Formats: sequence, C-alpha cells, structure tokens
Amino acid sequence: MSHEVEETGVWREDDIFDKWNEECGVFGIFGHENAAELTYYALVALQHRGQESAGIATVDGMKLYHQKGMGLVAEAIPTASMERLGKGHAGIGHVRYSTTGVSQLINAQPLVFNFIRGNLALAHNGNLVNAHQLRQFLERRGAIFQSTSDTEVVAHLIARADSNDVQESIKEALSIVKGAYAFVILTDDKLYAMRDANGLRPMVLGKVGDAYCVSSESCAFDTIGAKFIRDIEPGEMLVISKDGVESHRFAGQAKKALCTFEYIYFARPDSDIDGYNVHHVRKDFGRLLYQEHPVEADVVIGVPDSSISSAIGYAEESGIPYEIGLIKNRYIGRTFIQPSQELRARGVRLKLNAVRKIVEGKRVVLIDDSIVRGTTSGRIVTMLREAGAVQVHVRIASPPVTHSCFYGIDTSAKEELIASRKSVEEIREYIGADSLAYLSESNMMRAFGIEGSDHGHCNACFNGKYPTEIYEDLSKMILESH
Repeated sequence: MSHEVEETGVWREDDIFDKWNEECGVFGIFGHENAAELTYYALVALQHRGQESAGIATVDGMKLYHQKGMGLVAEAIPTASMERLGKGHAGIGHVRYSTTGVSQLINAQPLVFNFIRGNLALAHNGNLVNAHQLRQFLERRGAIFQSTSDTEVVAHLIARADSNDVQESIKEALSIVKGAYAFVILTDDKLYAMRDANGLRPMVLGKVGDAYCVSSESCAFDTIGAKFIRDIEPGEMLVISKDGVESHRFAGQAKKALCTFEYIYFARPDSDIDGYNVHHVRKDFGRLLYQEHPVEADVVIGVPDSSISSAIGYAEESGIPYEIGLIKNRYIGRTFIQPSQELRARGVRLKLNAVRKIVEGKRVVLIDDSIVRGTTSGRIVTMLREAGAVQVHVRIASPPVTHSCFYGIDTSAKEELIASRKSVEEIREYIGADSLAYLSESNMMRAFGIEGSDHGHCNACFNGKYPTEIYEDLSKMILESH
C-alpha cells in the first residue's frame, strides 16, 4: 500500500490529520453589563468550531466597539484588549475556520460597518451557495468589498435594501441569499439571530440573569451559566431588545435538513442540538455499528476526540473492553514549522501516538467517525501495527463520504474523497486494515429514531441529495427570490 503525501507550499496541521475542517461558531448576548466578558468565555467554549481567527463586537447604545485577531480566542483577543470593548450591554462573537475567503485578518469576524441606519456588526456560521453570483451582481452595481468572505455580501444587501427599517432590510437580504447559515447581527439597540430555512446550521436560545443569548451550541451556555431555553427554528428570526425577545418568520416552510455531521464530528459531546445530546447519539452510532458489523477482537479504541463516544458504544454493545489506545497531542497549533519530507510522511505522529501496552499483541477494533481522503487512516493503522497490534479492524461510525459539502464545511473536491472513487474493499487495502466497515445511512438515522428516511437531516455528503439548489445562474436565483 502507498501513503504518499503531496508537497504543498503551505503546510498545516490538517494536512497530516485528514479530517473535515471545522465550520465556525457564533454567539450573541443582549442586556448584560458584562456582555464582552461573557461573549469571550462563550467563544472559548466554541473554540472547537474554529481556530483560525476570533472576534467580538459590542455596543453601548451609542458606540460600537470591536476587537478581532488571528489564532485562538486567547491569542486573537488578549486580556489587555478587552478594555477596548467597553462596557457594552450587548455583544456578538465569532470563531472562524475559513470555508470561503482566504485566511487573513480582514476576513475575521464579526464584520463591522457604519451605514445610514447606524452601526452594524455581523457574524456568520455556514456558507451561502450563491455568494459568488451575488458578489458579481453587487460589484457590477458599484459595491466595493473589503473582504473575500461571503458574509460581507449580506451586509451589502442589507445596506441596499429598499426599507428604512433594519429588521425589514435584513429580511429582504435573507430572501435573496441561499444556503446554510446561522447569523447574528448587532445594531445599536437590537440583536438579531437567524437560522436558515432548512436548519442546516444549529442555533439555540438561552438566558443568563435578565439577559438573552444565542449560540451555535448549547455548551457555551453551560460555560457562562446561562439556561437553555430552546432551539431556534429554521427560517426564524429572533429580535432581542430591551423589550425582550420577539419571534418572526423571514422564510417560508422548507424541508428541515440539519447537517448530520454536527453529531458525527463537529459539535461538542456535551451539546444538545435539536433535542438530541451529541454524546448519546454518537454512542448509539457505535452500538448500531457493532450490530451491523461485528468482529472478534480483544480491545476497542477510538480516534480522539470525536470518535470516543462511538467507541464506547461499540465496546458496550460488543462486550469487548474499551481502552485508550491513542493519545492526542493537544499542543499543536493550526500552523507550525514545515518539517522534513520524512517527518511529513510520518506526520500523524505529531498529532497522535499509540499506547503500546494497550495494543501490543491484541486484535484491535479502531473506531473513527469518518474517512475523508484516507491518508490519516492508513497512517494510524500502520502506527498500531508498529506498536504491536496483530490485527486492526477499522469501523467507521458514519457512511462513506462520497460527495462534497457546499454548506459551510471545508471539504475536499469530490474526486479527492476516497469513497467516491474506491470500493470499501479497495479502501481497506489502501489503508492496510484487516477489515473495514461503515455504518449504513439507514442505521445512522435509527440513532435519531428515524426509520428508512433522512427526514430532518442533510446527508448530502453521503448520498448527494442536496436540500437546496447549488446555484450557478444568478438570474434564476433572483427570479426565485421574488
């Protein structure tokens, strides 16, 4: 088998740890005297959703303050800079992994604007599938863009809306954009929170004291001592002000299609999304995976961190002992010094190390959440064999990934996805495993109590059934929006 690593001009940690790249995380709060501080801690809780940049914007009713930077939250918003955010009563925050736009400070969010209707700050998780066409449409009409992020498209649409009312301007803008998003928008006197019509991206509402807050995940509420109230509905706009929370519809009824990969990989295990706890769902993935693909073995291990829950479920269902067989190095940043080609080829060892005493002389079941390009899976199998494993049986707690995602996940092109061009047996041979099996789509949905359907979920990366059109024709999009 061959595990060649391509030479690239820029080398990043995800080149050696072949996984989906995180999306983004958003947070907003209104009516709290320490809005900036609570936003900061909420972003730390959402750090797993993006480690490229972070930012906070606050308002005090008269002025908008903002601070953003590259790197982790602590790097992008150092303690000394918190004073720049003032004593605003409302704020929004963002952690980013770029899905559109290059990795530069100018693309860090929140994006901040001042226009005829006052101050405006925007932060966005997701991806607008018609952003490129809209950008061209706006540029031909004189719009000047400061960033390459699709989020800025929405700001221009809001500014150009016919209405003088900010709320109506936001609704008008969102009637044109298509795709996946959880938006938070901060003005001088209101906080707006919107979830796309299909509910592809998650968003929740909470309350801390008398202040209301919104977040990509409920784990942020636990960190700041907020109480979870409910999930924000697809196509719903919340308007939070000194008068409380108002709920409005900005989009008609659409097929709900929450990204299943939130449960498979992205979300923290302690988060609850649309009524399901992530850890419990992942454990059920593991249980169902064993029922579908049992194997005789001595030990079950998981690839940290997102596969651990599924590994525990597989072990409990099978009766095979679960052990910590792989240790993750948590102190590798997103970028670091490019190593030699020899170390690059063995680079997964910078991220993971096998526990020899656990796997030596054992038949090992290796649980992972997915296989993207296959490079890392092969390296981990090799690592386990070199640590003394006599057999390595790979079990994947999701179906084969055969299609690219257009909704805010930085996926490979379809031709780079190994399952789109190789059979399961060919993948097994490529990664060097003794056996390989995936959780079927039908069994994956059984973990949500759904039989024979993907109702309520987007499984497009597994089956190619996209819940929205992938727009190439702007005129068609404009006609459909009216």
